[in-house]
Amino acid sequence: MGDIDLVRALGLAGISSVVAAPPGDPAFYSRHTRKELSWVDTEAGAEDRIDTLMRFGASQPEPPVLFYQSDWQLLLVSRYRERLAEIFRFVIADPDLVEDLVDKARFQELAQRLNLPVPAARRIRPSDDNTNEIDLRFPIIIKPVQDRSSWESIGAQHKALLIETKDAFKELWPRLTAVSLDLLIQEAIPGPESRIESYHVYIDQTGTTVAEFTGRKIRTLPVDCGHSTALEITDALDVRALGREIAQRLNLRGVAKLDFKRGPEGMLHLLEINPRFNLWHHLGAVAGVNLPALVYADLVGLPRSTNLVARAGTRWGKLLPDARAARASGVPITSWMSWALRCEAKSAMSWDDPMPFLREVMTRVPLLRRVLRKGSAQRRKSGSDMSAHGRWKPR
Repeated sequence: MGDIDLVRALGLAGISSVVAAPPGDPAFYSRHTRKELSWVDTEAGAEDRIDTLMRFGASQPEPPVLFYQSDWQLLLVSRYRERLAEIFRFVIADPDLVEDLVDKARFQELAQRLNLPVPAARRIRPSDDNTNEIDLRFPIIIKPVQDRSSWESIGAQHKALLIETKDAFKELWPRLTAVSLDLLIQEAIPGPESRIESYHVYIDQTGTTVAEFTGRKIRTLPVDCGHSTALEITDALDVRALGREIAQRLNLRGVAKLDFKRGPEGMLHLLEINPRFNLWHHLGAVAGVNLPALVYADLVGLPRSTNLVARAGTRWGKLLPDARAARASGVPITSWMSWALRCEAKSAMSWDDPMPFLREVMTRVPLLRRVLRKGSAQRRKSGSDMSAHGRWKPR
């Protein structure tokens, strides 16, 4: 259950995938994909999703390894872990910890109990509140506590909203009260999105840190509180040290991404923790630390790679939206093109696996649509070809 970046990370290790995603997802067209399980990518219909997975898993000669990428997929696996474990192999954090980390308000409470370095925040429900007065310093960040189904009517393409002043907050208030949505309001850490840094780790069931790396955002779209379009591997000792300390205090198991923002004074402020697979794992694999492949090796009993170090400076880009993000950030087109050409990991775009990119940008061309459908049908026809050990054969 993941996008093309997770499929690509596994493919780089010679591991093919069966992809559960919405119809037409670019990951279906990767040469690393052997079979597609189409569904609508929402939180609704959990029982149907589980039934689909269980039917597929039961048809395999050996228990498949299950990967999950979004918050709702994480919650699906966590809440149905006992049933899924009858057929699948997977790693995941403790169930209570999963719920604490996905729910922004519960995470804030957990962080405050453990004295983690999070910005001050408040939980509100504007539809039940009579006042728009808050006791936080502006600027502030507003984001949904968990349910994002109504968020687009407020935040459009933003993951969160940056509100600079009290007057701007009061102007927004009627739109907030119009939707029944729990919100977390948090003091904003000054600085651009490029000051957001992250710690990525896989910790096995014994508590051993198998592998780790650090990184930072370069650009997002929209420019403020947007989705990542350009990333870079770093070698930040303080990010690694703080990430290790927090993971240990939480007794974390499985994979996780810890996001920090470096304030003007250099202090790292913890923003969120995502205990799931994510697009960063494609970049990590290209840089030399393939966390999904390590998880796979552990679960199927293959030898584990050791002494892994991610190459600092390795970059990832989602080129089409990043071109827009660069333009919005004032980056000259010639400079951006030079950066894109030197970018080592490109989401959905690879010379040896071009179909996902072509699907993403050219599906409206009738001739190409026919080619894509024909290629997908051929892959489905050969999708039952498996190894003697029950793992999909890499091409």
